[in-house]
Amino acid sequence: MDIRTLRHLASPEGKALLREAESGFGVETEFALGSRLRRDHAPELVAAALTQVRLRRRATAKFHPADAARMFLTVDGYEQATRATVASHRARRLADRRPGGRLLDLCCGIGGDLIELARAGLTVTGVEMDELTAEAARLNIAALDLTGRAGVLTGDAARHDRSGYDAVVCDPARRTARGRIFDPDAYQPPWSFVLELLDGDACVKVAPGIPHDRVPAGAEAEWVSDNGEVKEAAIWSGELASGCRRRATVLRGGAGPGSVTAGPGSGTAGSSAAAHMATLTDADDPGDPRVHAPGRFLYEPDGAVIRAGLVTAVAAMTDGWLLDSSIAYVSADTHLSTPFARAYEVTEVLPYDVKALRRYVRAHDIGSLTIKKRGVEVTPEELRRSLRPKGSRTATLVVTRAGRRTIVLVATPL
Repeated sequence: MDIRTLRHLASPEGKALLREAESGFGVETEFALGSRLRRDHAPELVAAALTQVRLRRRATAKFHPADAARMFLTVDGYEQATRATVASHRARRLADRRPGGRLLDLCCGIGGDLIELARAGLTVTGVEMDELTAEAARLNIAALDLTGRAGVLTGDAARHDRSGYDAVVCDPARRTARGRIFDPDAYQPPWSFVLELLDGDACVKVAPGIPHDRVPAGAEAEWVSDNGEVKEAAIWSGELASGCRRRATVLRGGAGPGSVTAGPGSGTAGSSAAAHMATLTDADDPGDPRVHAPGRFLYEPDGAVIRAGLVTAVAAMTDGWLLDSSIAYVSADTHLSTPFARAYEVTEVLPYDVKALRRYVRAHDIGSLTIKKRGVEVTPEELRRSLRPKGSRTATLVVTRAGRRTIVLVATPL
């Protein structure tokens, strides 16, 4: 799709075509729908409209459905856009630090962050190098009635004048035609530019796997998960940082676009039931965990907690310990409901022996078997086939290491 076609889709005629394509999508076959629409519209416009309808339907998994139904999307723009729940959390945090401020959103893409920043009461200028993507962002701002708060310029983020703004947000490109980029030195704009931004008040999105030693002194790295899935990491600097070095933020249930998410605390674990947000920092981590044999309960820390290196903070809050100093499982004799880890009750501790496990599965009439593993050379799918579950009961097996031993915990999710 080119800019001319995108603008045509945003015209009254194009919007009418999109409504017609949407109403027929799933009712008629796509071939029949396309053939019918091409009687009155150019083939390239019909193809773009059908692609837009498909993308909008996919986008309901990332954006609020009411927004997705009005947005203009490109394939790459959709794939790289921030999920609305995560963007809303970050926008609220920025608004707490810079209420009513003027922000610069570099590498803004189709406007996922831009939208939430504007909704949080900030005045935002987006900069995007790709002309088609920048045009999609402009159309999205207009479609969501945010033109009074946001605007988009086409240009090179690294060359844009940053003076006059209260803070800068940047989302460097971390994807090429060959896939995701994990090396910060391969980001575009380059890591040297990222470090330049982080000398001031900035929030820069980075890959979740960024090594801790790449975070500049004085800055804060925050890992964010949404409903148990790690979505991204961001580095906060200057007055936007909160004084900690590492933070894990867990979003649950979905604080949708425009919702108010509780801001980060002063370095202690906190949560907001209304906003479905909980946050944990290195100030909550005593370090030096105990290592001990399995207790009555097992805790599987959230991915953001693991990425932030705060597994020992979960051990401290549950009065627990680690099964192995290098593995992210926590065990305890008490049960605590926490957003930072999933809890299981341990009913059996078995040695890792496939024949013995097969006998156990048969003796306990197990047919539905969930196998989890960490720190061991085990392939869950292959082990499941070897155990041949055929019974009527369900079970969860956790294969892990305790010291030099490989053990299997029979566990019940709580």
